[in-house]
Amino acid sequence: MTLGILVVDDEPDIEDLFRQRFRAELRRGELVFHFAASAEEALQSLNSGLQPEAVLVLSDINMPGMSGLDLLERLRVDSPDVPVIMVTAYGDNENRRRALDIGATDLVTKPVDFVALKKLVHSVIEQKSAA
Repeated sequence: MTLGILVVDDEPDIEDLFRQRFRAELRRGELVFHFAASAEEALQSLNSGLQPEAVLVLSDINMPGMSGLDLLERLRVDSPDVPVIMVTAYGDNENRRRALDIGATDLVTKPVDFVALKKLVHSVIEQKSAA
């Protein structure tokens, strides 16, 4: 079974970085990544029916236009069952508290520890599969 993950980040090199760090999972056909450069693009992608459907969203908090926290609020209304992991360059307690209060599954800081992120992604997917 191939699982879709939507990564939302305005940094242009993020796609290459994720494809490199998750290359084993991609090669085995376990994961498919979809990428959006903005929260608005992410909402459009989710509404147009990504294939495979996104079972997890990884979103940066600080982006031009709609912020990742605003996206999270929309996703909690539109797609309440989709886990969302927030990513931020600013590991301050206010962002963490707000993200978790809105309904984020977790929050990770940049630079991303991809070993820890892989464990978190697999844990979230296992929990979702068991539900």
